[in-house]
Amino acid sequence: MFKPVTADFFDLPTLELSRNLLGQILVHEMPGGIVAGRIVETEAYMGAEDRAAHSFGNRRTKRTEIMFGKAGLVYTYQMHTHTLINVVSGQVDTPRAILIRAVEPVEGIDLMAELRGRHLPIRQWTSGPGKLTKAMGITMDYYGHHFTEQPLYIAQGDPVHAVSVGPRVGIGNSQEAVDYPYRFWEQDNPYVSKFR
Repeated sequence: MFKPVTADFFDLPTLELSRNLLGQILVHEMPGGIVAGRIVETEAYMGAEDRAAHSFGNRRTKRTEIMFGKAGLVYTYQMHTHTLINVVSGQVDTPRAILIRAVEPVEGIDLMAELRGRHLPIRQWTSGPGKLTKAMGITMDYYGHHFTEQPLYIAQGDPVHAVSVGPRVGIGNSQEAVDYPYRFWEQDNPYVSKFR
């Protein structure tokens, strides 16, 4: 049903890829079944020159090491108790990444309900970067995996035509980077994360 995109899908400048990820399908094949969500919100982090990026100033640590790898690799990290998932982008040794901020559930609704809690309305299951990994059973174990390979991959979806662009969320202490228009989302999609 779902088929991973080919590696050349990721060979785009980071901001362009960030926009092109909208409408594609994030798929996780789990022992209990398949969960999939249509990507509706992303944020680009432009590496060395972007104060909001973990790799600002080419900072190379155990955590950021994967960002220096090839486009399409999975960069997971933890924030509070949440796992956040990113797509590594750009040339090797140019540590850029795109955060997948929100998806719209398209497959495995029952499985997602179990993982997120049936008491929550469906709109709240995947409308944020920490929520969607919980709903889709994505853990830190995927660090360094590639998005063209099962069981966690990006599959071809339909392009999104009504795209909004604006500043990123929750990066308050990053000086001029606070205002960069590096967040992309599908206009009027109810699964896009809410501004605090």
